[in-house]
Amino acid sequence: MPESSLSTKHLLGIKYITKEDIDLIFDTADSFIDVINRPIKKVPSLRDVTIANLFFENSTRTKMSFELAEKRLSADVVNFSASSSSVKKGETLLDTVNNILAMKVDMVVMRHPVPGAPMFLSKKINANVINAGDGTHEHPTQGLLDSYSIRRKLGEVAGKKVVIIGDVKHSRVALSNIFCLQKLGAEVKVCGPATLIPKHIESLGVGVEYDIDKALRWCDVANVLRIQLERQDIKYIPSLREYNLYYGIDKKRLDRLDREITIMHPGPINRGVELNSDVADSEHSIILQQVENGVAVRMAVLYLLAGRKN
Repeated sequence: MPESSLSTKHLLGIKYITKEDIDLIFDTADSFIDVINRPIKKVPSLRDVTIANLFFENSTRTKMSFELAEKRLSADVVNFSASSSSVKKGETLLDTVNNILAMKVDMVVMRHPVPGAPMFLSKKINANVINAGDGTHEHPTQGLLDSYSIRRKLGEVAGKKVVIIGDVKHSRVALSNIFCLQKLGAEVKVCGPATLIPKHIESLGVGVEYDIDKALRWCDVANVLRIQLERQDIKYIPSLREYNLYYGIDKKRLDRLDREITIMHPGPINRGVELNSDVADSEHSIILQQVENGVAVRMAVLYLLAGRKN
């Protein structure tokens, strides 16, 4: 296992960590990839650590991935779901967390609909805080696992051309990906209908392309995002059918390229909207590898933060 420590005691966003932190997380994840492919998939690394998963928003993939990572490291796990908790009765975020900390929890993994909630929490409590997604702000472990997946597939991230396609406006995954890829030396563009591309995104140092075929010809990797209808208070596109016609990726579209590219998706996929099944299930896709890599990356983050108690 790599001997070093992170520069921070929390993982609140890719914006707040260094390239050295990212490299350390990836090197540690390499060790855990070996662990999760062994017949006995558990190590006793966090045997004395109690972790609370606080999910104030619905989640299947991220919550399951964190829970699996925690159990693989032999941590004690407390799961908290806001939909069935005292939050519905008016309890504040701080009251909820203070009650959980009174149970002597060492680490908190939190998803919250309000941007900045994990940052607020980290200033109020002594436990390590990991942001599992805050509103439309960041989703750092997804950003890490996406870049890690590119590294495992293509050997390195530096110098690669990555296009993020789809609903960039409502996506916390997009922002974490942009920060992570840029810190690792990749070139990044975003692509989608003008209504789903945030204004002034060029100020982050990314290119903007509205023609998906041009974007696919340019890139080495296409990270495809779903249309987040649940975050949209008005209609940003005429219809899902029309979106699929102009921005959906199918085998025909990929066959027109003069080389192979890698297709990624953070999930869940809207099949027949942003990705057709003939691409999602093809040899171009590393979507299932992203899921496996996600457990290893989250194990690495938990393991490294557990070593940072001050």
